[in-house]
Amino acid sequence: MKHQQPSLNFLGATDTVTGSRYLIDAGGGRVLVDCGLFQGYKRSRERNRAPFPVPPRSIDAVVLTHAHLDHTGYVPALVRDGFVGPVYATAGTTDLCKLILPDSGHLQEEEARYASHRGSSAHDPALPLYTAADAVASLNRFKILDFDVPRDLGGGMELTFVPAGHILGAAQVHVRLGSQSVHFTGDLGRADDPFMYPPRPLGETGILVTESTYGNRKHSTEDPEQLLGEIINRVAKRGGVIMFAAFAVGRAETLMLYLSRLLRKGAIPRIPVYLNSPMAIDASEMYQRHPEEHRLKREEYVDMYKLAKLTRTVDESKLLNLRGGPMIIISASGMLTGGRILHHVAAYGPDPKNAIILSGYQASGTRGATLAAGERELRVYGEDVKVRAEVIQMESLSAHADGDAIIAWMRAAEIEPRMTYITHGDPDASDALRIRIKRELGWRARVPEYLETIDIEDPR
Repeated sequence: MKHQQPSLNFLGATDTVTGSRYLIDAGGGRVLVDCGLFQGYKRSRERNRAPFPVPPRSIDAVVLTHAHLDHTGYVPALVRDGFVGPVYATAGTTDLCKLILPDSGHLQEEEARYASHRGSSAHDPALPLYTAADAVASLNRFKILDFDVPRDLGGGMELTFVPAGHILGAAQVHVRLGSQSVHFTGDLGRADDPFMYPPRPLGETGILVTESTYGNRKHSTEDPEQLLGEIINRVAKRGGVIMFAAFAVGRAETLMLYLSRLLRKGAIPRIPVYLNSPMAIDASEMYQRHPEEHRLKREEYVDMYKLAKLTRTVDESKLLNLRGGPMIIISASGMLTGGRILHHVAAYGPDPKNAIILSGYQASGTRGATLAAGERELRVYGEDVKVRAEVIQMESLSAHADGDAIIAWMRAAEIEPRMTYITHGDPDASDALRIRIKRELGWRARVPEYLETIDIEDPR
């Protein structure tokens, strides 16, 4: 039998910051690293509906870097369509996926019902990508693997999780294939993150696959806590509503940490704070269960959740739109792609005394990116909303390493990888990082194409 050259196929996260999917073929085994949803532009989202590039049943194992949907959100569809192997993830990622994936299925069903009602779908009735029941069923495939514990994947492949910072459970993924190895950064956290510990330095690897979300940007040196204080004081003084568009896992917690610190110092007025995200509320318990992964002392954690009124029900959420300011609402989604935040933007966005804070990266093609680019009209649930509220994008709140931090993390590596592939970034961000890697580190680096396959033993 002819020897099968181990290969790496880029099934996602190329030319876009979403849809992380990397397929390793080696020794007759097939492992998928990350299984994410494509988000943003319609042409990207349409990839979610296309048949998976390889038969799901042919995949032996799925390995997840962390719980965010652009890394995990396709798992329910993969399982429904025939994948029967294990899904390896850390304990933190597994806990969060129990919240995130069923919620994603529920939102898919809601969107399908809405599309059917509006007659805006090519199908009648409109079909969700997957259901909440599909998501719950997929959780049965999950198997917990601790950090720094090697696991045999078959086909001569061995998996090890390495801490990545970023959010609870986030891991870098190191796959060893005999004398070869491939290292996936996942999403790298920040060294100065107020919540999570920094990512583990890069060890020896043959091939490095890196994210480049902020590859062409430098995080502001402005203190996010101080900036938040200035925004809240300014908007509260004019009786406005401050709407934080926050990722339910990771960002909501960071915001509440800063708010609790500001209140403790008397730096902001004691106006009502609402955490209007059932997922973020549920995720709080997860962080308490994994204290070894984050920097917070228990008393600081308790203070965070004392300051906010927890809004769980739909009726409670609707009442917030009648209340008026001054108040603070923290709600998902972080890029305004869906969720309760859209109802608040529709209700309060037209009034200039209010403010919308975009608390992190906004993928191209999302409503958040539209606002960040200066547009002031959004399509929300079939209606055009004129946004006259103040819009602030706080990239300093991001949980991603910026271009300087990624380069610093790479520079600390003891041995240069034979090849570095730049993924998980918009085209300009990925190419900017490629240039810096070549110029500043002297490493071989390239931005791969969508569905490109490379030879792991002879990467080009």
